[in-house]
Amino acid sequence: MVRFLVSLILGAAVTFALFAFMAYLIGGGAKSNEAPPPTPVIDIVTSPPESDVQERRRTPPPPPPPPQAPPETPQSEPDTSDAGGMNMNMGFDVDVGGADTGLSGPGNLLNQDGDATPIVRIEPRYPPSAARNGTEGWVQLRFTIDEQGGVTDVEVIDSEPRRVFDREARRALLRWKYKPKVVDGTPVRQEGMTVQLDFNMDGQ
Repeated sequence: MVRFLVSLILGAAVTFALFAFMAYLIGGGAKSNEAPPPTPVIDIVTSPPESDVQERRRTPPPPPPPPQAPPETPQSEPDTSDAGGMNMNMGFDVDVGGADTGLSGPGNLLNQDGDATPIVRIEPRYPPSAARNGTEGWVQLRFTIDEQGGVTDVEVIDSEPRRVFDREARRALLRWKYKPKVVDGTPVRQEGMTVQLDFNMDGQ
């Protein structure tokens, strides 16, 4: 019985000692009361990396050259042919029946002193239907030369065959240009002028 009690007391003492030692170890032992070491200060110094970018200066482009002057357009001479259709070798016979025309013969100019003189004469267009049929003829016209030398008041006096060549003859005569008649240095109108335009197939 005594041995049992002694064993029990020794076991309790050893157990208490073990618990006390474990508590000492958990508490940090003898160094638990010492102050913690100072925290080291780390200085981080950053320097900007060297830039590889080179400075580039932009040079403005040179100004464009001045525009070249457009070439001069040559002056065109008056058109003396009608390119709108088929032109034949046609005679321009002037009617000499009227004494007031001042004309002396077929195809001649107005030769009297001071009278109007032709500058541009346009050949009439040969009608396609008449050309296909081989039709020939003539047209007599009366007209007026104004102060500027233009032809106005064109009318058909007679024609053969009727109304076949009238339109083309009248259209061509309206495009004629004259140097107007001059009286005392002043251009004047000349009315009642007559002309005959012949349409023939001699050119074929």
